[in-house]
Amino acid sequence: MIFRQLFDPETSTYTYLLANESSREAVLIDSVLGQFDRDATLLRELDLNLGYALETHVHADHVTASGRLRETFGCKVGVSESSGVVNADLMLQDGESIRFGDGMLEVMSTPGHTQGCVTYVCREAGMAFTGDVLLVRGCGRTDFQQGDAAELFASVRDRIFALPDDTQVYPGHDYHGRMVSTVGEEKRFNLRIGLDKSMNEFVEIMNGLNLAYPKHMDVAVPANLESGLGISTRDLDRSGAAASGSVASVMEESGRQDAEIWMGSGI
Repeated sequence: MIFRQLFDPETSTYTYLLANESSREAVLIDSVLGQFDRDATLLRELDLNLGYALETHVHADHVTASGRLRETFGCKVGVSESSGVVNADLMLQDGESIRFGDGMLEVMSTPGHTQGCVTYVCREAGMAFTGDVLLVRGCGRTDFQQGDAAELFASVRDRIFALPDDTQVYPGHDYHGRMVSTVGEEKRFNLRIGLDKSMNEFVEIMNGLNLAYPKHMDVAVPANLESGLGISTRDLDRSGAAASGSVASVMEESGRQDAEIWMGSGI
């Protein structure tokens, strides 16, 4: 299998490319619009046929390139059925499979960071792409986008930690230069959600984080609910001082009836 871990330095986001060597069919997980040219060039250099642009969740810190990838390569956009995305091709359910040649990704529903989070598991390669649900020695925040600390705890403990200990954990972000972990490592060393923490302890930790409002949230969330095509990214550089609730305001202006559920104090 062809595998590449790609990095966006502005948002510390990892994008993952997986492809079957014989069929050249490929999958891209968690693309970043600002890295579209990089990813498009790599696909062409490796002579790959992009079949799927997949999202682990609706991102608050960057705009996805999935819609543009579909326009350019004819791939299908895949997201959780609970994500709220209005123009995806595949509304993925727990237990579904994404096939690319002889390769396969299993969709595992892992809500908590957002309601629509999924983990993609490649069992034959021993890989799990966990998005923001489980990070290396940490986890995603739970204070907006229908996040729920108790639900995240259950997703990690009951679903991700049920994978074999040697399963490689590939996170959606890292801010300290770490690229990969394993299920066994995170059980032992994750200070937030390792096996030494109870659910009550975890919920208390998450409720006390008091994190800042995400820099690009007011642009990213409405755009990503339309596969990155909803709003121009020209406003990204001046969205750092956004006020709480402006996501909902933007969505209301675009006619979304569910705007209020996307408000929050903080990724």
